[in-house]
Amino acid sequence: MKFLGSLAIWRRDMLVLRRSILSELVAVVAYPLTIYLAFGIGMKGYIGQVEGVPYSMFIAPGLITMTAVNAAYSESVWSLWFHRRVQFTIESYRVTPVSVSEIVVAKILSGFTHGLVKGLTVALVIFAITPFRFEPVNLLAYMAFLLPGSALFSCAGIISGTIMDKPETIGKVEAVFIMPLIFMSGLFFPLSSYPAAMAPWIKAFPTTALFEGARQTLTSGGFPIGFALQVTVTALLTFVAAVLIFRWKMAE
Repeated sequence: MKFLGSLAIWRRDMLVLRRSILSELVAVVAYPLTIYLAFGIGMKGYIGQVEGVPYSMFIAPGLITMTAVNAAYSESVWSLWFHRRVQFTIESYRVTPVSVSEIVVAKILSGFTHGLVKGLTVALVIFAITPFRFEPVNLLAYMAFLLPGSALFSCAGIISGTIMDKPETIGKVEAVFIMPLIFMSGLFFPLSSYPAAMAPWIKAFPTTALFEGARQTLTSGGFPIGFALQVTVTALLTFVAAVLIFRWKMAE
């Protein structure tokens, strides 16, 4: 499969992003920054340290990662749904030499790029106004989680945007599945808080591997290889599922 068609569609999406980049970044920074100020600063006097680090530093990596994966999912699901059900841009692509696989790869890349740009923007803001710091070398290990994590959520967005025809259904899926997967994965508290009987089930979530692995790489410099493999393998499987489901839907 050639990727020239994918690059052309991705470039189109990036031109759209460039036109509204300022408003997009202001909007995406507001939510995690509010959470950080409310919990990281407002609660740190009551919570103190968690796993040997101040609570504000404990939640900072998770907020950066949450922003990236949320942006990747939202861009993929809403962009694909809008182009498929409202603008019918997908139908326009299909009368060109661009293949179905190239379309889905382009949309995954667009969601991934949105997630990366917005996650790094939030990281810079948190860096500028808080004492959160890490060794520069830790960033390389962190990217081993952020990149497949953003790709995973982008693929999940493609699946949702492909099989769901009503926007209210997309919102329900995000509220019932996506947000619980994020908030139950140790974003605001350590996994040791869960009862022993429940902990193995929580650790089976790919989001748990994503947030816990990202936190360990930035705060302690460790690299939990098991978590990295879990996130990467899940991202690859979700990519295959996204391509197959999109092909099936376009063949109807």
